[in-house]
Amino acid sequence: MESLLKLEHVTICYNGEPVVHDVDLELNKGEILGVVGESGSGKSTIIKAIMGLLGNEGTVTEGDIWYKGKNVVDMQEKELRTLLGPEIAMIFQNSGAALCPIRTVGDQIYESLREHEKISRHECDRRALEMMAKIGLKDGGRVLKSYPFELSGGMNQRVGICISMLQNPSLLLADEPTSALDVTVQKQVVEEMLLMRREYETAMVVVTHNIGVVEKMADQVLVLKNGEVREYGKTAQVLTAPTDPYTKELMRSVLRLKRAGTGNGGR
Repeated sequence: MESLLKLEHVTICYNGEPVVHDVDLELNKGEILGVVGESGSGKSTIIKAIMGLLGNEGTVTEGDIWYKGKNVVDMQEKELRTLLGPEIAMIFQNSGAALCPIRTVGDQIYESLREHEKISRHECDRRALEMMAKIGLKDGGRVLKSYPFELSGGMNQRVGICISMLQNPSLLLADEPTSALDVTVQKQVVEEMLLMRREYETAMVVVTHNIGVVEKMADQVLVLKNGEVREYGKTAQVLTAPTDPYTKELMRSVLRLKRAGTGNGGR
């Protein structure tokens, strides 16, 4: 079976300086990969490279990024844009900041969908309301008419999830999706993302500092330090019996409550 996503010996540089070194990873349909490591380890850089969002200073200098057998690194911008949204979507660390402050949520959702398909505003609103209900975003009609600054951080994060999932992408990239939220809302957002996996078999790469999120969601874990892979494997193995000294140190530094049924990707 062909992998959904595969990185082979990927090295990424900013202004000629390597920040990610020789990374390999593989993700199949419906799988969730947690990427952990201290700040500056290259976690967000990897998912930005998959999206083609490294900017003018960033470049994949070595290796390949394969999505459904196509090399993203070699794609022209026009071809890549056809994938972003319908095939590959992203939840940003602060979805509120990623939204335009002077346009309503409904207008921005409509613009996002219309970029990739012919759709009426009525049908767009219907689909958005249906998705909002699925992810626990109450009073969807009011949300569509609101500006981002009129919504709480948790509601804006749910709006980001809604926009990401409306076209049922095969791959969802999440950059610290819960870090700006309080504990109660964090739990809800994690459950909502797992619902998307169950509903649509969406594969995910979740970048996070939160080991609890990894335990709850991930099938596999990739541990990074200074842009280098220190450990990569099944969640239960990496978190409970790590082999790399850095991973052992990382696990010792985290306070975690032991819970039954963790480390199985929420299944």
